[in-house]
Amino acid sequence: MRKSYSGEFKAKVVLEILKEEKTISQIASEYGIHPNQLLKWKKEAIRSLAEVL
Repeated sequence: MRKSYSGEFKAKVVLEILKEEKTISQIASEYGIHPNQLLKWKKEAIRSLAEVL
């Protein structure tokens, strides 16, 4: 069964990634999410910024 995460949760994690205070691996371990998934969320968020701004 796949886990589903809210947009609010994803935004929180992506902001943490963008702060660059921890590595992707550290954040992934902290939240129990695969690092590749976090990278996908980061790419998606950055791509969406152009639409928002």
